[in-house]
Amino acid sequence: MKAESDTSIEAISVGAAADPFALWLENGQVDLVNSGDLVDVCADNALNDVDGEPRPVLDDAGIQVALSANVERQQAKLNELFAGYNLPELAVDGVSGSLTGQRLCAARLALGLDTTIGDMAPGSAEQTTLFASDTLPTPNSTAIESERWVLIDRTCQMMFIGTGTDTTFVFPTSTGSEGFETRDQDRSAAFRFNPALDNGGWHDSSEFPVGVDNPLNGNLYKPLYFDLGQAIHGANNVPPTPQSKGCARLRVDDQNTFVGWLGLDDATGETWRKDEMNVTVNVQGEFIPRP
Repeated sequence: MKAESDTSIEAISVGAAADPFALWLENGQVDLVNSGDLVDVCADNALNDVDGEPRPVLDDAGIQVALSANVERQQAKLNELFAGYNLPELAVDGVSGSLTGQRLCAARLALGLDTTIGDMAPGSAEQTTLFASDTLPTPNSTAIESERWVLIDRTCQMMFIGTGTDTTFVFPTSTGSEGFETRDQDRSAAFRFNPALDNGGWHDSSEFPVGVDNPLNGNLYKPLYFDLGQAIHGANNVPPTPQSKGCARLRVDDQNTFVGWLGLDDATGETWRKDEMNVTVNVQGEFIPRP
């Protein structure tokens, strides 16, 4: 069978009435098929139907090796795409866990694909898009209509930060848990920043006060408020799932980077002047746990 244009094994499987995963294995773990290429659509017949040579069917162990190698490719590609955005690199270990799912989701968001933290199937059209991408686009959102913006995606548990149409940082975040959800926002102006200079940057929330650092109960590092008591703040615990009391947590180092980017790292006290913060916040998405 000849592919009419550059396409994915998944797309070819529709016309071939075949399982895209089986076709991916049959064609030597190929994702993108170029115009004029021959595609072997007869899966599991122990024969390479393109050249007639024998091709032993992979057993379960061989399939697992192929899947693990594919996840390593994804992890390496994600590290390439997110390089320079202040994100730590993923371990390229072939294990698709919560951190890989979080990063896949962020890539989907940036590339205009349906957002999910689930695995990216081998041979799928979305994996083809991932591997064909040389750069990470800025997500399509009303956020970029602001001069400086923050886009918090609850599906991915990721935060994009930038200026105009350019992304500057991408940080992992943890948004509000059930019953304390981080509320939807569309270019909501940050209105209050508290450097908490008298306590090393740690502000004890009046609603969830504690005497020690415990972001579950209201100890917030240099909070920047965008909706009543909801803020972007630093915390020592930032899991890849929603576990805050409504705020969006960042790692302490990431909050320091963010605050420095805003030009607030030399603030001498709390400010309520929106023009000093000059940043808007969008919040979108719905968190769905990994299957």
